[in-house]
Amino acid sequence: MNMRQWIAATIAAERKKALPVLSFPAVQLMDITVRDLIGSSDYQARAMRLIAERVNSAASVSFMDLSVEAEAFGSRIVVSDEEVPTVVGSIVGEDSVIEDLAIPSVGAGRTGLYLGAIESVIPQIVDRPVFAGIIGPFSLAGRLMDVTEVMMLCYDEPELVHGVLRKCTDFLVEYARAYKDVGAHGVVMAEPLAGLLSPSLAEEFSSTYVRRIVDAVQDDAFAVIYHNCGGGVVKSIDSIIETGAWGFHFGNAIDMAEVAPLVPADRLVMGNVDPAGEIRNGTPESVRAKTFEILERCAQYPNFIISTGCDIPPMAPWENIEAFFFAVEEFYDEKTTTE
Repeated sequence: MNMRQWIAATIAAERKKALPVLSFPAVQLMDITVRDLIGSSDYQARAMRLIAERVNSAASVSFMDLSVEAEAFGSRIVVSDEEVPTVVGSIVGEDSVIEDLAIPSVGAGRTGLYLGAIESVIPQIVDRPVFAGIIGPFSLAGRLMDVTEVMMLCYDEPELVHGVLRKCTDFLVEYARAYKDVGAHGVVMAEPLAGLLSPSLAEEFSSTYVRRIVDAVQDDAFAVIYHNCGGGVVKSIDSIIETGAWGFHFGNAIDMAEVAPLVPADRLVMGNVDPAGEIRNGTPESVRAKTFEILERCAQYPNFIISTGCDIPPMAPWENIEAFFFAVEEFYDEKTTTE
């Protein structure tokens, strides 16, 4: 699949398909736990296939599990039956020697399982692109160094942070290449921690390294979608755009109508129905209303694709997920009728 052509065709289409970050709620369809899902490439591939069969999304998006890469580096994670895994503690501090931090091989920890899932599911989902999920460099560094601590170290020990970022970036380049090798059409790179930085720090400690990954892997056959659900997106939009990614996905901490016109017309911009407040805890009626509100304000931009602000929680009711898709269909039905 030529991803440059797919993006151009998506932008040119009058009727847009939704592209939510939807994967973990498959546990409800399969009657398994999140713990089961993250430990099996077979379960993961089946989960992606089941969702692709159930919803008419623009693409299939793998799991936004931001613990995978940190675990491969040696971080400790906490796993539960109903929630996405989290990283606890840190393995790098201000007194650490950067040379002691070993870059793991691709396949270490659960990275091999996630690669295997994508390789298995590619032949099964042939009507839309399949995107794997990876974490962004600064967000990975934050999990290795502790989220709060890394913010302070950007000021107090910037060379230490840069040293960790270089190692994170080297690993993520190889990890993204591995996804490319097994047939993925691209990656959704989650860089939420960068949304907490000032514009200058975001450029120095995030966008510069994201650009290195984009430059290393993005081509006609493989697209990078940049995700940031932080509140600092609008102020940092220039350096975010300069990462060179072909798509940008933003969270509900910002006004989507404010950022949509700032994204170049030849690149996708996606967001941002609240996945927790609406899809997990709302009602079908509130989901419909919020989806319509965002579409009415942003659908005027041809490169805008309605999505969720981040990944949909595992136990989000399927009636709310389906209400989101029904609302998108209803909006474009009404738009076609009006025109």
